[in-house]
Amino acid sequence: MKHNQDQLNLLRKIKSKPKSSQRELADELGFSLGKLNYILKGLKNKGLIKIRNFEKNPNKLNYIYLLTPKGIAAKTELTLNFMKRKMQEYD
Repeated sequence: MKHNQDQLNLLRKIKSKPKSSQRELADELGFSLGKLNYILKGLKNKGLIKIRNFEKNPNKLNYIYLLTPKGIAAKTELTLNFMKRKMQEYD
């Protein structure tokens, strides 16, 4: 369950700030770089995000993270599940 919440938080952050560095994402989410990298790889392997480097940037270490249509659907599903769980806790 915690892993789903971490994935949801990362998907939300990627949606709002796709050009963030891994260090920025990790700091904003409170993750270690290792944990962030692990979750990013998992999301990429599931086809939920695409990772691309800036094509015209001479520093090829900068990446952009893009949600795929499948990623948008997963983010919506995770959000709905989160809301259902919170409603159950409230009741």
